[in-house]
Amino acid sequence: MRVLVIEDEATTAESIVSGLRRHGFEADWVDSGKRALEIHQKVDFIVLDLGLPDTDGLEVCRRIRKVSETPIIAVAEKQNELERVLGLQAGSDDCIDRSYGIHELVARIHAIMRRIRPTRSTAGGTLAHGPLHIDIPSREVRLHDEPMSLTRKEFDLLLTLASQPGTVLTRKDLMAQVWHDTWAKGRTIDTHVNSLRAKLGCSDWIVTVRGVGFRFVPGEDIHAPYGRESA
Repeated sequence: MRVLVIEDEATTAESIVSGLRRHGFEADWVDSGKRALEIHQKVDFIVLDLGLPDTDGLEVCRRIRKVSETPIIAVAEKQNELERVLGLQAGSDDCIDRSYGIHELVARIHAIMRRIRPTRSTAGGTLAHGPLHIDIPSREVRLHDEPMSLTRKEFDLLLTLASQPGTVLTRKDLMAQVWHDTWAKGRTIDTHVNSLRAKLGCSDWIVTVRGVGFRFVPGEDIHAPYGRESA
C-alpha cells in the first residue's frame, strides 16, 4: 500500500517514512500542500500535517476529499482539540496529535483500512482468498469447502491478517488489533499463529518476517492440500 506523508519538517517526515517502510508500506513524502494536491491521486493513503507552511492543511484536506475517497489521517497540534475537530470536519478519517509513535500510526492505518477496504468481500460479508472463505457476520471459515473449527481469537487473528494480504503486521500491531493491547504477552501471538497454520494445513498461508512480524499470503498462491501439518 502506497502512503503519502505530507510534512514540511524533513527530519520528522524521513522518520515517519522510514518507520512505515519497516512495516511493509511503500511510503514517500512531500513538504507542501501544493505538491500534495498534484500527486495525491497516485497513492492509497495520506498522512497530512495540518500545519503546512504554504497552504492551510484543512484546505488541502477539503480539496482532496472533494475529488477522492483516499483515506486521510490528519496530524494536529498536541492538546488542540479544536484543530482535531476541524480536521475531522474537513474530511479526514482520523486525527492524531504530533506526539504519536509509529506503532500507533500503523495501527490506525490498519484500523481505517479494515473499515473501508472492500478486500475481496461480497455483499454478504465474505472474504475469499482462493480456497479460503471467511464469512464475517457468522464468523465461520471454510477451506476447500470444509468447515474449520477456530477459537474466537484464532478467528479474529485470521481475519485481521487476511484483511490485509501482503502487509507485514508486527506483533504489536496484532496485539493492538486482536487483543486490544499494545504489549505482547509471552508467546501469545506465536502460539495462535502456529495453531492457525496447523488448522490451515500449510505454513505458507502466514509467513514469518523475521524480526518484524507476520504477513498473510493471498490464497491463489497456496496449493498445499488441506490437512497437511505445517512444519
